[in-house]
Amino acid sequence: MPLVGEGWVGETCSMTIHLIWKTLFWAWIATEVSVALFTRTRRDEGKVQDRGSLIVLWVVIFSAMFVGSSVGATYHPAAFLAGHWLSYVCLGLLAAGLAIRWSAIYTLGRSFSANVAIHATQKLNQSGLFRWMRHPSYTGMMLIFLAMGLATRNWVGLAMIVVLPMAALLYRIHVEEMALSGAFGAEYVEYSRTTKRLIPGIY
Repeated sequence: MPLVGEGWVGETCSMTIHLIWKTLFWAWIATEVSVALFTRTRRDEGKVQDRGSLIVLWVVIFSAMFVGSSVGATYHPAAFLAGHWLSYVCLGLLAAGLAIRWSAIYTLGRSFSANVAIHATQKLNQSGLFRWMRHPSYTGMMLIFLAMGLATRNWVGLAMIVVLPMAALLYRIHVEEMALSGAFGAEYVEYSRTTKRLIPGIY
């Protein structure tokens, strides 16, 4: 399978844009692998309440990326035309998504966990991007998926790479919010009242 967006980037953009896209894509993959390997909370370290959401999330994400990119490259009836500007839009969305996700992970520090888990000494973090939205790391991921979906230049590829992971993320968010409500009670209820999940002021 070609790298998501690799084909059209190579055809319509300069080698510099192509190289930046590939670098950011593999930086994201490397980060997610590191997060999965090194931030996973064991049951003896905290109260794990993942409910299988981590496995569901990544199976859906990589399946959607694989099938969506393949459909984008082969199912021509659903292809859409766009000018040279689309390559810059996709690259900007990818960079913004990575910046938001990495910022959220950095803000949480040791409280961040690949699986849904609450540590005994953990406190509700409302700093950084968490002042405006409760799940900024997932906002970043959705921008990444949008960039990759648009890069297929195919309506079906776009829908698969965006809609399916979004459904998995909503399940993940539901699991996380149940865990956080149980851990922080009224404090989290009040925090939820004054913030949105993914998009400040909207949702």
